[in-house]
Amino acid sequence: MTVEVCAGSLQSVIEAEKGGASRVELCDNLFEGGTTPSAATIELACKSVKIPVYVMIRPRGGDFLYSGIEFEIMQRDIFLAKKYGAAGVVFGLLLPDGSVDEQRTAELVAAAKNLEMGVTFHRAFDMTANPHRALESVIKAGCERILTSGGENKAVDGKKLIKELHIAAAGRISIMAGSGVNPGNVRDLVEYTGISEVHVSGKRRVAGGMIFRNPKINMGGLPGIPEYETDVSDSETVKKLVAALSITNSDI
Repeated sequence: MTVEVCAGSLQSVIEAEKGGASRVELCDNLFEGGTTPSAATIELACKSVKIPVYVMIRPRGGDFLYSGIEFEIMQRDIFLAKKYGAAGVVFGLLLPDGSVDEQRTAELVAAAKNLEMGVTFHRAFDMTANPHRALESVIKAGCERILTSGGENKAVDGKKLIKELHIAAAGRISIMAGSGVNPGNVRDLVEYTGISEVHVSGKRRVAGGMIFRNPKINMGGLPGIPEYETDVSDSETVKKLVAALSITNSDI
């Protein structure tokens, strides 16, 4: 089993490895679903751990229909991710009709593979109009895996589709389940779907050190997003999840 931890900071990357993660997906702005982290964060993350670091290539939050300028940024960020030590990259591009942007996805895959990096097609997949057709498009584009919650907010609710995709993939691409995966549900999810990769955050919320807090201002502009707390991956939670999967493997 492969356990990938979604890490939103350098500290989270370190905690992920400490907990026994197989790989990390390094992102920024997790409240927006993840965007490309800074060059310094990529460099220090890759220097700080021995497990593979896959970098999110996403120039902004929102949808996955990118302009020509945004596509150029993504191409450049793939090069920079390699420069600073990344083992792989993570991205997803769609067309207005909800299909995979197969041509530009293939271009980015080729750029990454030329740099000897792996490629994950992220949860943009869950925003496609026809997931089975999207599966074939992503395979054709050359990605090595798809991260999906099965078209639902949580992977446990989309497990039927995840299983269907795993069967349809027939070893041509790995299907990795993510979103809401935790130590309490990972065993059932893996046994039901037959997948061999899971994507987790394993996070805990850490209070900030500010004593004075201005109640009149929300710097993020979005009520409900914490201003004085941060989410950090927790090594103990990751350990529990890895242990649950070890039990699953021994039973199988």
